[in-house]
Amino acid sequence: MCDDSRDVAKRTSKEESAPAELQAATQPNFEAAISRLSTIVEELERGDLPLEASVSLFEEGILLARKAQGILDQAEKRVEHLLGFDNSGHPIVEEHDPDDA
Repeated sequence: MCDDSRDVAKRTSKEESAPAELQAATQPNFEAAISRLSTIVEELERGDLPLEASVSLFEEGILLARKAQGILDQAEKRVEHLLGFDNSGHPIVEEHDPDDA
């Protein structure tokens, strides 16, 4: 097993065993998720990783892509809320509650 695959395996097993609260506290923001996803794509496109390392990276990439999509979905809801209009055509002006997203 090469060093790359051992590092990925260690990183994956640590992430899987971490408590949910810790994982939530260390979740990447959108930009960090996209940046890491880009790095993963580059590593996979090189094609020089062992199968297990490639699968682990692919799995990490899927999780990051889902996280980024969730962040985008929340942002879209916020924008829709901010651009909302009532039945008489007047803009709806109110504070956005991030817990509603």
